[in-house]
This record gives sequence, structure tokens and C-alpha cells, in this order.
Amino acid sequence: MSKLRKVVVLLLLAVLSITMAGCGPGGQASDFKVGIVTGTVSQGEDEYRAAEVMKERYGDRVVHVTYPDNFMQEQETMIGRITELAADPDIKAIVVCQGVPGTSAALDKVRQTRDDILLLVGVTHEDPKVVGEKADLVVDRDEPERGKTIPELAKKMGATKFVHYSFPRHMSITLVSQRRERFKQECENLGMEFIEISSPDPMGPDGIPGTQKFILEDVPLQVNAHGKDIAVFGTNLAMQEPLIRAALEAGCIFPEQCSPGPTMGYPGALGIDVKGMAGDMNAIMDAIEEKIVEKGGAGRFATWPVALNMTIIQSLVELAFQAVDGQTDLTDMPAIKKQLEEEAGNEMFVRQLSDDLNYYVVIAGSHIFGAEN
Repeated sequence: MSKLRKVVVLLLLAVLSITMAGCGPGGQASDFKVGIVTGTVSQGEDEYRAAEVMKERYGDRVVHVTYPDNFMQEQETMIGRITELAADPDIKAIVVCQGVPGTSAALDKVRQTRDDILLLVGVTHEDPKVVGEKADLVVDRDEPERGKTIPELAKKMGATKFVHYSFPRHMSITLVSQRRERFKQECENLGMEFIEISSPDPMGPDGIPGTQKFILEDVPLQVNAHGKDIAVFGTNLAMQEPLIRAALEAGCIFPEQCSPGPTMGYPGALGIDVKGMAGDMNAIMDAIEEKIVEKGGAGRFATWPVALNMTIIQSLVELAFQAVDGQTDLTDMPAIKKQLEEEAGNEMFVRQLSDDLNYYVVIAGSHIFGAEN
């Protein structure tokens, strides 16, 4: 073989080797990346930890950034985090959870320069129709349906009144507002008094500490005024730990967190170290149950056995990898449901929010600690 032919053969073999190694099932480069945008630990630990799980699962193929704690005042920074990810040509999909205000504007900005990138959003704070038209896939909690299931659960647990803590910013979120209206209607149907209390916004001047201090002080006041058979519910993540602690000390009912799951609020309120449990939700649930029963709260505290925001992030990232590789269609509801159940290790109830949007809402069953479920 001539020297020239040898060189040509070697070049062809090199090209073939690169092609075989560099393409996935859908013809995409196998080392493409997926970006994840979450809040910090203080704003949403579940989401942050879920991103860490995916980073551990995929290594450098996952790029994780966080938006500012004070995202309402720093929307430009939040938008910048997303557009910076999109500026990397290796990033073929971006997952945002929670979809705080500014997410829609960020998606618009990304589309101006990247029409090849997949945009997935979990748990949006913005108008579902607006976000649903801009994102390739949105997965959220089924808040309207929870407006029915949570009062029913509270009634089952012995509640005669339902106390709802929130603030105007959250009441401007479409699905959260719809849930509140459903709460009021279901409470009336069930013969329960609905009590609405305006709390400080954690984005306000006193921040998260101010909101938590208010909850710790107000729950005992509500119990003194209305008795122990009240159910307390708060719409903000930072409220959950003080709500659980205050409800346990005052003896009232806590049916569910705003973002239900074993890791939301309960470990901090009960002093449970979950680090050694490696995300084992059954072990965490058992530890919570033991503490609740020990402290006299049996039958009056509940949650889902699924950390939903973690499940949503992990599912969206997996679906993003599959979609870029051509293995999954992001409009395939059975595939979305299957992925959610696989990440949750639990049955999930999934429905499409609207026929004209690729927007799906999810709900799971509840577990009452210290009671026969």
C-alpha cells in the first residue's frame, strides 16, 4: 500500500471512529449538555438537591446554576442566568424549576438566538397559558385539584376550620389563586370555616426570617382563638418548617405542605438529619412518623410520600436527555407519566391542563403519620 493510501485510510478510520463515538440514537452529539436552573438552598432545598442528584448522575453533562433569593427584585439577573446557559452551544436543553417571575421573558430571549434548544419548566409562578406557549414542556402540581383534596384530607383528620396563610404576590399566581378559590368552595361544602391570613412576603423587607417569625407567633394565636381542631396551610416554602413546628407545639392539624413531600419542612422542624439516608424517601417517612408519634401528633400531620419538586426536576432532565437523543417525544403523556413515576417510585396522577398546551399537572396520594392510611 502506498504511503498516500495509508494516510487516506487512517483519516477515514479516524472520521468513522469520531462519528460512531460522537452520535447518540437521535444523531445528536452524545456529549451534549443539559442546563438546570433552580433556587438556592434557602429558597427551595428540594430543587437544589434534585439538581445535585442529576449532576451526580450525569457529571459534566449537567450544568447547574441558581437564581437569586430576591428574584422579584433581581429579575434581570435571573434572566441572565438562563441566557448564559443558552450561550453555550453544547447545551441542548434547559430545565427551570421553579419557574419564578422572569422565566417567560428569559425563554423569549433564548429563542432569539437559539431555535434548536429545548426549554422545560417545572412549577411555574407565571400565567400557565403564557409559559405553556413558550416552553416545550411544563410540569406542575395540580393546584386546582389540590384545592379539593387538601380540605377533604383536613376534614378527615378532624379539622373544623381551615387557616390559609399567604400574601398578595402569591395570590397573583394563577394556579395558586385558583387553588385558594377551590379551598373556599370545598370548605363551604364540607362545613368548615375558611380563615384567610395575610403574612409577610419573604421577598419583603424582613425577608424569610420575618415570615418565619410571623408564622411561629401567629399559629398559637389562631389555636387560642379557634381551638386545636384547625388545619393550617401556607403557600410559601419558607413557611413550612415553622408551620410544622408551631402546629406540633400548639396541637393543631397540618394536612400538607405547599410543595408536599418528606423532605419539605419536616426534617428541619423535627431535627431529623436526612444526609445519611441518601434520598431514601421511605426511610425519611419512617423517621418523620416516629418523631410525630413521639411528640403526640399522630393522625394530625400528613404529606405525600413523594418529594414532588425533586421528582419534577429529575424527570424533566431525564426527558430532556431522551428528547435531544430522539428517544422521547415531549408531547407523549404516557412517557412523561412513566418518567415521573420512575423518579418518584410511586404512582402519580397526571393530566393535561389544557388541550392546546403541552402543560401537565400532577398529584399523588397522602400519608397521615401515626394513623392507618
